[in-house]
Amino acid sequence: MLGLILAGEAIYALPFHVTRFFRPTVLDVFGLTNTELGTAQAVYGIIAMLTYFPGGPLADRFSARTLISLSLWTTAAGGLYMATLPGFHGSVLIWGFFGFTTILLFWAALIRATRDWGGIDEQGRAYGLLEGGRGLLAALWASLAALLFAFVFPEGIGDAAMEDKRQALRMVILGYTFITATAGIFTWFTLADPHPSEQRELEEWKPGTESVWAHIMQVLRLPAVWLISLVVICAYVAYKGFDNYSLYAVVGFGMSEVEAAKIVAIGAWMRPAAALAAGLLGDRFLVSRMTVACFALLLASQLFFAVFTPQPGVAWVLLLNILIGGSAMFGLRGLYFALFEEARIPAVVTGTAVGLVSVVGYTPDVFVSYTGGVLLDRSPGLAGHQHYFYFLAAFAAIGLLVSVVLMRMLRRQQV
Repeated sequence: MLGLILAGEAIYALPFHVTRFFRPTVLDVFGLTNTELGTAQAVYGIIAMLTYFPGGPLADRFSARTLISLSLWTTAAGGLYMATLPGFHGSVLIWGFFGFTTILLFWAALIRATRDWGGIDEQGRAYGLLEGGRGLLAALWASLAALLFAFVFPEGIGDAAMEDKRQALRMVILGYTFITATAGIFTWFTLADPHPSEQRELEEWKPGTESVWAHIMQVLRLPAVWLISLVVICAYVAYKGFDNYSLYAVVGFGMSEVEAAKIVAIGAWMRPAAALAAGLLGDRFLVSRMTVACFALLLASQLFFAVFTPQPGVAWVLLLNILIGGSAMFGLRGLYFALFEEARIPAVVTGTAVGLVSVVGYTPDVFVSYTGGVLLDRSPGLAGHQHYFYFLAAFAAIGLLVSVVLMRMLRRQQV
């Protein structure tokens, strides 16, 4: 599990952490507008969407150790190019590359390995530990990076020379690159290496037979898979929206870029506690029930940001609502794949089911960053951010509705 946790967060440090915690600096140093950065990240989402599904059958056939380690090393190689701080076209190229390296060989293998680790009765614990551990690492790395910026720019980054900004951001990127490569070495030597085809339940799975298509068709006929996909979409929209919080802190509350990075890093510390708590409560009170509760809390948090008029000097309001919304947002990340066991999705098709759920559920990688960039550029200042939070709240409302439908359907199945 430690290997899965380290791999599960390190793989996304380069494509997500850098922009999540240092978005204003990235825009400045890379010479990008919000729309251009959103476009580059949308390319990531398109490539990811195309590779999620084929990654599922691969995870059902090949060793998680091999797939995960190879993904980490190729992603670290991309980090070396990212450290050159390319402009718009280079950003499109590198985020597109990350879309391939972080998904095809990695994602379904990670989720399948976690389900196998959790057994039948502790799926919430397994995914809660995975997401909570990933959140702990993310918060730690973000805090260290924010401290680095504070050390380099003790008077604030706003008036710093461009070359100083470039060097500081390059140090952050190279640090994340080193972590990613090291995680690949760690997982290679710590993960067990059973070949999935050696497991008794997969004895009939052989290349060249129709079993691959039979598994795919079996997954496509499961209504719960499609509902879980919608749950993931709505939860992931909120998670992608978290990337905007540092810029919102600067624009709405008048914070410096360093202060904004710090306050968002504090919010990120909710991820380990919320994910683990939600997973454990899900094992006790049903994962579907906890999913409904998290969406209700998330909807309230995002509607508050949509209607609230921030003022400099009241940063505690921002932090409090980040903590509330973060509890729901990160709690959902510790829950939605645990729904597989409650929905009685056969373990034999876990990888394929993960591929289908992911290709549908992670489509926000395609449109959320781009939509956010357009909304912010079209209505500069606070108005653009409020429009963005209305956009996020709409998906939280849909997620609440779908999770209620799923909970009732699963209850009927268990009667």
